[in-house]
Order: sequence, then structure tokens, then C-alpha cells
Amino acid sequence: MITQHTGHSARTKHTTGAPHFLLTSDETTFAELELALAALPLCARGRVFVEVPTPDHIGLLAVPPRMTVTWLARSTRSGAPGTAEACRPGTAVSRAARAWAAEMICEAAETDSDSTELARTQVWLGGDYRGVAAIHEYLTETLGLSDDMITTREAYRLGRRAA
Repeated sequence: MITQHTGHSARTKHTTGAPHFLLTSDETTFAELELALAALPLCARGRVFVEVPTPDHIGLLAVPPRMTVTWLARSTRSGAPGTAEACRPGTAVSRAARAWAAEMICEAAETDSDSTELARTQVWLGGDYRGVAAIHEYLTETLGLSDDMITTREAYRLGRRAA
């Protein structure tokens, strides 16, 4: 039996026209993250990074099947490389999101095998301002993503879109 899903069957690829999502959060924006995830389409694909103080704060998140969640406990991570500093809020999520983006976001000439332009990456950044600002700067200045692809809290005053 073939299951239908918005015009696709279980045997057809779902990447054409489907944006890639990157979402970040920490314990201060967890409720907002849950709302952002609930608004994603069932066929969404991408990554969610959640920074928490300790492994005891790791929980469950309802995400679409093609989304991967990574929990980052600050208590088990170091601060700046080569120092004995503790991991500050925003540090772990910033490192993880920037590393993922460096490997996975290839906006410039991304086309499918049938020469169909793929939908662009959509980013939702929540959490400590220092981490959000570092990720935003990397995505826009280094990778060249436009501000309209990134959603942040209005109070952060980063880019054009605000959650």
C-alpha cells in the first residue's frame, strides 16, 4: 500500500521544494521552540539544537520524522578551546549550529538532479543572545544567507524577521 502525503507517495522523493530547517534553543526559549516545531510541516527536514544546563534537563521534543534533535549539556562541555573555562550560555549551541551549517547549507547553487531549484534553508534562532548573535553572524556574513531566511526574537534586533 502506498501512503499519500500532500500529493506525494511514499515512493517519491520529498526534497524538491522542501526547505531545510535549522532551529536552536536553550532552556529560556524552550516553550517558543515547541511552538516553532509544531508549525513545521510533517515532511520538514533539518536539525534542532537545544542547549541545557545539565543532562538532567534533557527531555523529549515532538519533531517531524526527518528532523534530528541534539541536546547540548553545558555542564559536560568546556568554554573557549584551550582554556579551563566552563561553558557559558550560548556557547555550545553556537558551536554546534555553526558546524552543522558549514557542512549542510549550500544555498548558492543548490539544484536537484532534474535542475529544479531547491527551497531555501529556514532558520529559527532562540536562546541566549550571545549564541544567537554568533550563529546569525556566521549564517549571514560567512555563508551568505539573507536575513529573510532567519527568524529571531524581536528584542535581539538581528536581521529583518522577528518571532
